[in-house]
Amino acid sequence: MTDAREGYVDFRGYRTWYRIVGNLGSATPLLALHGGPGSTHNYFLPLERLAEQQPIVLYDQIGCGNSDRPSDIEWTVEVFREEVASVREQLGLDRIHLLGTSWGGMLAQEHFFYGANGIVSLILSSTLANIALWNEEQLKLKAQLPPEVIEVLDRHEQAGTYDDPEYEEAMQVYFDRHFYRGPRPRPELDAMAAGRAMNVYRAMQGPNEWTTTGALKGWDRRARLHEIDVPTLVIRGRYDMCTEPIAAELVEGIPGAREVALEHSSHTPVLEESERYLQVVGEFIRAADA
Repeated sequence: MTDAREGYVDFRGYRTWYRIVGNLGSATPLLALHGGPGSTHNYFLPLERLAEQQPIVLYDQIGCGNSDRPSDIEWTVEVFREEVASVREQLGLDRIHLLGTSWGGMLAQEHFFYGANGIVSLILSSTLANIALWNEEQLKLKAQLPPEVIEVLDRHEQAGTYDDPEYEEAMQVYFDRHFYRGPRPRPELDAMAAGRAMNVYRAMQGPNEWTTTGALKGWDRRARLHEIDVPTLVIRGRYDMCTEPIAAELVEGIPGAREVALEHSSHTPVLEESERYLQVVGEFIRAADA
């Protein structure tokens, strides 16, 4: 059994919760950034099986999960970028492999572009470089839903009643197709749902995936992708919210980037095809270390 420890680092006077599996001195650690914004680390649980290869570091971003939930923070990209740096500094993560999924992949790019050192490799999982294209592609996926589901979504979106149970039930049809397609119940997803923070999601993203009204509106890092000069893996599911055109912007923009699409997965291949996901990520990290 691989050793695990949990604790908190200080961030702006609040507590950011972390979990380390494995010995930090044994090899270059893998730091994983979860999605959302406002989601939790829980769906990364399968990654801990890589801890015999190298230590795994997870944390819940401020405002969600096991971390503190301050009411006096204005939610911005800069807040979370600063938090990544604080986690690395306080845990002594001088050299890392950096994995980010969905919003976490956007945050991984932010961390890289704003002066981070010691990144050995980058794993961009089910993520994006350009929020406008993301919105467009989600609208296409929405248009493929059953007509009766689209009617409910449109009606509540026009009324602004995003918290209505009928709207949430209709959204679940979209998520069942493009977020997680595996068997249920799934403890990792239940824990994530219990710990997520919709206030953070709405402040950063907006009411849904095709309507960005928050701090991420206009987010676009395509012009800087050529600056990424470390081995980079772009990994996604075939039925992902990260569609082929979204992934293509990353693959074509990052020199030498490699893409892998898992054929039976959507937005959470780490849960949907865990063995294959861990195989691909593990082999990529070993190659980067070599």
